[in-house]
Amino acid sequence: MTGSRFRTIALALVAAPLALGLAGCGKKDEAAATAPSGEPIAKVAAPAGKAWADVVTKTADGGYLVGNPEAPIKLMEFGALSCSHCAEFSKESSAELRDTFIASGRVSYELRLFMLNALDMPAALLVTCGAPEAVPVLADQFWAWQPAMFQNLQAAGDAQMQAISNQPPQTRFASLAKVSGMEQFVTARGIAADQAASCLADTKKATDLATQTQTASEKYNITGTPTFFINGQKSEHNAWPEIKASLEAAGAR
Repeated sequence: MTGSRFRTIALALVAAPLALGLAGCGKKDEAAATAPSGEPIAKVAAPAGKAWADVVTKTADGGYLVGNPEAPIKLMEFGALSCSHCAEFSKESSAELRDTFIASGRVSYELRLFMLNALDMPAALLVTCGAPEAVPVLADQFWAWQPAMFQNLQAAGDAQMQAISNQPPQTRFASLAKVSGMEQFVTARGIAADQAASCLADTKKATDLATQTQTASEKYNITGTPTFFINGQKSEHNAWPEIKASLEAAGAR
């Protein structure tokens, strides 16, 4: 596909209806957890003076990998910042995933942001606006803050949202970020207002995010979020108790 086609995809995301029901945000998994099966894997020591949870690497495919890059167990999430089930997974998993699984050096976690609907493009542009190592933490904070975003959008009303959708594409991301409170969210966390504005105007990065979503949809058959892969295998589960059990079954215990 050509660059102009990808730009069309990126801009179309913000022009799409802002469905607060978030179609495509996957239903929470209610399957029973599986029992551990494989042999336990030994912990891997972090480099001197570091903790694995503080090691963040940006991957070639646009993801953000937390932990030991050579971890024998690799958990990858396709997550959307607008997705309520992604927010629920973050709330249930983040502390234990970081302090027990990633800290052991046995498990790495890679976040790949997925553009599920019109809200995700400005959200992703802002959450990735600072240093790469800040992205996973900001994503977790965004998911915790997410209910406030929906309240702001509800308060804005249909007329204002329609006015934003009628704006030129170059200003829609910034307008949506402002009315939803996303801009205030990141500036309260150390990203300067002019830096945030620059990130929201970065059509090249928006194109890259749209490209990554398009590629993931086709290559990995991502139809909803969150979607997880463990060592390259797509998981049938999307809730923390089942993902935790799968990591333990793979040897992270």
